[in-house]
Amino acid sequence: MVSTIASYQRISKNIVKSLQQTMEKPDVSKDTEYYLSHIRDVKTIDEFIGDYRLFSYAMKAYGLSDMTYAKAFMRKVLTEGVASSTTFANKLSDARYREFATAFDFAKLGDQATSTTAAQVGTVEKYVRQQLEEDAGSQNEGVRLALYFERKAPKITSIYQILADPALIKVAQIALGISPITSMADVDKQANMLSAKVDIADFQTPEKLQKFLQRFSVMWEMENGTSTAQSASSTLITQPLEMGLSTDVLTTLQNLKIGR
Repeated sequence: MVSTIASYQRISKNIVKSLQQTMEKPDVSKDTEYYLSHIRDVKTIDEFIGDYRLFSYAMKAYGLSDMTYAKAFMRKVLTEGVASSTTFANKLSDARYREFATAFDFAKLGDQATSTTAAQVGTVEKYVRQQLEEDAGSQNEGVRLALYFERKAPKITSIYQILADPALIKVAQIALGISPITSMADVDKQANMLSAKVDIADFQTPEKLQKFLQRFSVMWEMENGTSTAQSASSTLITQPLEMGLSTDVLTTLQNLKIGR
């Protein structure tokens, strides 16, 4: 079986080709064709959420597949938009909701919300990248984690962003030789520990980012072994890596259910 680092580098160094191959897969091509053919006709939030095929495609693109069922929650995200710091999406700690509400900005653009580049081609690009990572994860979870970190790294501006994301912190802990038990410590102590071992500014430099992910890949291989990677991926492959619901999301869902 191909090693983690070899698999990751094969995909990463040929990312354009890898994405094209993913796009050409029959199921991806079919779903994408449907999305692009119908999204422009959507004029309201209810129409968007009401078309499961469209809505689930968009949700997956932004790493929100596990929230596709939460229609009332997502309706609130879309209805309030992102124009004010007090809107629902901006109050949530999870940035995915802000990204989604920005891409599908019904609050600001009304019936033109789905005519933007972000809502059309931008969403397709994100969907294909998500699918590429899922496909990689079906063979080796370590490769999927590396690809995910690579995608997120350019936007990391704070150690706390890493700590808030289960997948990012997992990569960082493995690459830096930090025990996962430290996740039980005070968040500021965790931040200090990470800051002492890595400069997040390095993630803005492709060469340094690649060295970091190569180290992760080697360490992953040492801890897991290629032969066990496929079975390990079963915990992630059925859901986006941005897994786990924050406390504020869970609380809001509960309130929506009981009508508060």
